[in-house]
Amino acid sequence: MKLKIDNELLAEEFFEGAHLLGIVAPIKEYQFTWHINQVMGYQFRINNSLEIQLKKKNRNYFFSIYDYTIPGTSMTHYLYHNHYDGEYLLPEFKHLDFLWLIKGEEVSKEEISDLQNTLKSLPAVQLVNEMTNEKIKNKQHLIF
Repeated sequence: MKLKIDNELLAEEFFEGAHLLGIVAPIKEYQFTWHINQVMGYQFRINNSLEIQLKKKNRNYFFSIYDYTIPGTSMTHYLYHNHYDGEYLLPEFKHLDFLWLIKGEEVSKEEISDLQNTLKSLPAVQLVNEMTNEKIKNKQHLIF
């Protein structure tokens, strides 16, 4: 008997109750996380154990993920870099530099709006928008 992984179900469970923001900020990921940590008081750190590796055209591409769990909560923020060496984690969103995923606890519309406004105020940030799961074709690329 063969067991088959149901990627749709896996993605559905992974994104259940999660929020995803797309960010255009054409700067290096370490600069972007530094600005977030300074302005917002977060402590994003690169998490090499979550790094996503995609194989395309007989080559490996590595997409780094930074994470930060808000103390005393189960809410974790994940920051993905959307491109690596000419390839994209989400090819359908080539214009996005970063993806910000919030998981673990319910987040209100006001909190999402406040987060978007704060991010828009950071240097080099040109666009922040909330993304719906339906628009994301390659959401299994975001699952770690």
